[in-house]
Amino acid sequence: MTHRFELDGIAIDAQADRAARCPEGILLHGTEAALDLPFPPVRFYRHGWQSWSLTTWQGSGDRIPRPKPALLLPMQTDPRHVRDDRPNGSWVGAAELPDGRILLLGALGLETHVALDGNRLRGSSEGGPVEWIATVGSETDAFGRYASALLPVLGRGRTDAPPRVWCSWYSLYTAIDERILRRVLDQVTGMPFEVFQVDDGWQAGIGDWEANRKFPAGVAALAAGIRAAGFVPGLWLAPLLAAPSSRLHREHPEWLLRDGKGRPVSAGFNWGEPLHALDCARPEVLAWLAGLMRKVRAWGFGYAKLDFLYAGALPGVHEAGMPREAAYRNALRVMREALGDAYLLACGAPVVPSLGLCDGLRGGPDVESEWDLPRDSLLLANYAAPGARNAVRTTVHRLWLDPLVHVDPDVAFFRSHRCSLDPYQKQMLRDLASVCGFKATSDIPEWLEPGERAELLQFLASRLRAARTGRYTFTVDGRRIDFSPAVPLRRPVPLVGGLVGWLAGRPVVLRCFDRMQRRALARMMIEDFAGI
Repeated sequence: MTHRFELDGIAIDAQADRAARCPEGILLHGTEAALDLPFPPVRFYRHGWQSWSLTTWQGSGDRIPRPKPALLLPMQTDPRHVRDDRPNGSWVGAAELPDGRILLLGALGLETHVALDGNRLRGSSEGGPVEWIATVGSETDAFGRYASALLPVLGRGRTDAPPRVWCSWYSLYTAIDERILRRVLDQVTGMPFEVFQVDDGWQAGIGDWEANRKFPAGVAALAAGIRAAGFVPGLWLAPLLAAPSSRLHREHPEWLLRDGKGRPVSAGFNWGEPLHALDCARPEVLAWLAGLMRKVRAWGFGYAKLDFLYAGALPGVHEAGMPREAAYRNALRVMREALGDAYLLACGAPVVPSLGLCDGLRGGPDVESEWDLPRDSLLLANYAAPGARNAVRTTVHRLWLDPLVHVDPDVAFFRSHRCSLDPYQKQMLRDLASVCGFKATSDIPEWLEPGERAELLQFLASRLRAARTGRYTFTVDGRRIDFSPAVPLRRPVPLVGGLVGWLAGRPVVLRCFDRMQRRALARMMIEDFAGI
């Protein structure tokens, strides 16, 4: 049914089962909703499905190539829409009109998608009818109204300010052990961090969340030492994954999410092996997740970084036919309740289904200590891969989420040791952290030169006031900053990229790459921590 409205002086035809005016603009209801654009759009706002998925403004006629390799697609984008080459995105889409105003169509329900189809914004729901918001205005106003409409539906995080975090990942990666972390803990004691977070590398396996042999005293003892040093202990987990090598996978194959043919659904490839997802709609899985989170709290951790959460919302046959994002959100709610008053950072997480249940949400891909890897941008067209530029690009386009959740831009770098970022690139990461108000680093104090250490301390201690002045420009305490250099997508090389993508998608190649990375980390640990 077609309904005609006028918004901000623009006549708009809307297609939906029902339509009515609301404070934000137009409230539509239906399994499908569409807005006919009064003018050819200049750009489309493409919102990625999960934390790492590309989010950007793209030209209305641009076609962004499908990222490679295919084996990693479940880790980087919504598999259900990966073959749609129209400008499209999850839950919300917006068209920039020639006069600079924005026409936005956003869902107030889950399992929804918006695409630009010629001169029409078209929203669709995988399940039944949902409500949609249509609004026109400046970019800030349009996205602000959408966030306001989501608030009573999903809620917001519980804490007023995000903590300042030291995280082990970007210095030590999986090569952490009890002695090294205690050495770093001694070095950061007295520095203005609130959280000392132990990242990947402590666990027995992906699915087996017990301390491995590198932590002979156990992680509860480590948490006690962190708390004695004056910090909130933080812990990384990927609770919705199960690797085939794990005991969980062997003992509970019935817990795995499966496709229509009964095969385990692929959740990507990492740690040298394929990944599978748990079916979050199964009561026994929910009970296991609740028990795991209670165990984390009993160990003494008050900050939980839950990663690779996209696994809970992958397409598959869920128990009792439960919709996939609803199943994920229910599992996140169960974990939230079991964690009690711990701070919950959701990472690799479906964005809108996570709102109201997490305190912080990773806004983009991992940063890494390199700006832009040609392998990913030029050969694989993979803008969800780790890299500082990819992280800045997507996070800046997600700042409209700020009223609903702490937007985590990932860590900032100060060190020159084992870091190829130049001063300008490092400053951009620091500026983004200041804009987000979420400050973290993985830099080990003994790796810092005196000037670098002073910069880190000043960064942590400062409470800067940021104001938005444009799509990519801000002022921070009166200093103008501009993130636009991080935004453009490099044009990939299709022929060479196709070959590299095919090779990169072979499990044997990925296993070899994983072994090479582990050996390089081992050599690094010998060089940097030989005296322990």
